[in-house]
Amino acid sequence: MVMLIRIPIIFFILIVSITAQSFKINKIEPPNWWSGMKNSELQIMVYGENLDNIKVSSKDKRFKIEKITPAQNSSYLFIDVSLKNISDGNCELLFSKDKTEIKYEYPILKRDLSPQKHSGFSNEDVVYLIMADRFCDGNPNNNKIDDSLDQFTAKDLDGRKGGDIEGIISKLDYIKELGITSVWITPMLENNMWMSYHGYAATNLYRIDPRFGTNELYQTLVDEAHKRGIKVIMDHVSNHIGINHEWIKNLPFDDWINGKPGNHKPANHNKMTFLDIHSDSISVSETWEGWFEDYMPDLNQRNEFLKNYLIQNTIWWIEYSGMDGIREDTYAYVHQVFLAEWAKRILDEYPNFNIVGEVWSGVPGILAGYQTKSKIPRKYDSHLPVVTDFGLADALRKYLSGEADLREVFNTFAQDNLYYDSNSLLVFLDNHDITRALFVANQEVQKFKIALTLLLTARGIPQIFYGTEIGIVGDNNHGNIRSPFPGGFNGDKISSFTKEGRDSLQNDLFDYLQNLISLRKKHKALSSGKLIHFYPFDNVYIYFKEWGNEKIMIVVNDNDEKKEIDLKHVKHLFTAENSIVNLITGKILKYSCEFILSVDGKKAELFQVVKNIYKE
Repeated sequence: MVMLIRIPIIFFILIVSITAQSFKINKIEPPNWWSGMKNSELQIMVYGENLDNIKVSSKDKRFKIEKITPAQNSSYLFIDVSLKNISDGNCELLFSKDKTEIKYEYPILKRDLSPQKHSGFSNEDVVYLIMADRFCDGNPNNNKIDDSLDQFTAKDLDGRKGGDIEGIISKLDYIKELGITSVWITPMLENNMWMSYHGYAATNLYRIDPRFGTNELYQTLVDEAHKRGIKVIMDHVSNHIGINHEWIKNLPFDDWINGKPGNHKPANHNKMTFLDIHSDSISVSETWEGWFEDYMPDLNQRNEFLKNYLIQNTIWWIEYSGMDGIREDTYAYVHQVFLAEWAKRILDEYPNFNIVGEVWSGVPGILAGYQTKSKIPRKYDSHLPVVTDFGLADALRKYLSGEADLREVFNTFAQDNLYYDSNSLLVFLDNHDITRALFVANQEVQKFKIALTLLLTARGIPQIFYGTEIGIVGDNNHGNIRSPFPGGFNGDKISSFTKEGRDSLQNDLFDYLQNLISLRKKHKALSSGKLIHFYPFDNVYIYFKEWGNEKIMIVVNDNDEKKEIDLKHVKHLFTAENSIVNLITGKILKYSCEFILSVDGKKAELFQVVKNIYKE
């Protein structure tokens, strides 16, 4: 059993002087650190009152104070310390000013080096995106908090429904049954805001929102997921915070954020600006310094103290929770020099870890510029291993809507030469920000299945949005895109978490996706193999995946009617000794140069090419 690391909210503070206190210490962040970290340098941020002209010392020589820097605002103080060769235990800090002294016990914890922690994710995984508030309510008692500033109720589309950490833990077996190997969960940090359910406007970067649970429960979630062979990806935001964060009314430095409430630039959504050789510097700054919304202040990562704070905060959550990866929100809007250092510091500390950056662009040439070791010229390496593949998502969604055919998908794959590693792209049909794929497809289930097959068998790291497996449709409204999962909430009359609670269509989709995931796990060619594809003629798209001696052919017939498909143009990939096995039906067919393959209309079939085992 993994022991939980419990960090007390309030540490032991001793006032030595009996005189009137001339200063206060309210909080220190990070609230603790660990021994044995590769980077032994730590910068502590102290919150309080009258912190100017403070002296700080420590009797522990292993806790070496290198520098003390007062902030522009006397409510904050920064302490640089060196932790070389330090072991776990409490280190005493002595703060003094005039005749007042305050002793503060700073915890140094022992690292949990369990091998299942920080293991990363790759194209051998299938990622399941969970909207935390909309998945499952495991503890209705935490649905409301007394000091909530949220203006929406559970009856509103943009109101909290009650999903929480305990609910996710309770459905880990369901997630495992589907075949999922990684979960990406939308942010669960405290969001005490006018609209708080989505989690992207944090008001405390070291605290899980009490309506989701506690820090300890988040740690338990990671442990329970790991027991089931499921990895956890944290949704992280460096770009902005919520306007109700305590910093906003009392900034440490004037340049802590870009602009001011009521006086700031709007975000420039041109994500190509810093890669564009013709771009003006003003365009770049408007992308990096503009505010998404008036209630989301844009952070200025050029401030060295804020930069250190954000990097350490990320590392703190990684070490504290044992998580395996990060999905970085609004990646293209953050100062790219900062993000390059942020990613490098994380990956230096956790070599097996992985990070995916959200770059919302459907242009492969733009997406490729953000990936590490990019072929697109840039002044520095981003160190970002994975990028969200909105290019493929756009192509698949155009196919589903009827705006384009399978040639759009082919043309997207044909641009993979732009990427450093096209297998390190997060591929998806939809997510929490865009209409659901089945809605885009006008509920044409067969086209939806074809898109799922392409997603799970082509290349990249597939991501499935929760509810895809049971055909949640939604509409154009974000509140309905993020529909509550049926069976996860009090009052639900059915539970789609069980086979008995699903109707025939839901079970058909669940079984179809479950089988695709199973085949992907069984055949490494599907997850990691080389992609060889052929231009779609007559609405028929054929591609192969090869890994070592394993070869699998995927045939997509997008015609409404059954098609007799002539395989002469791919005969060089077969020999006379080959047979093909339908991986869905198990039927075996002997290959010949005149081989004609019959595929039903609006269907994708998977065939393994094997040595001739056909029997007359």
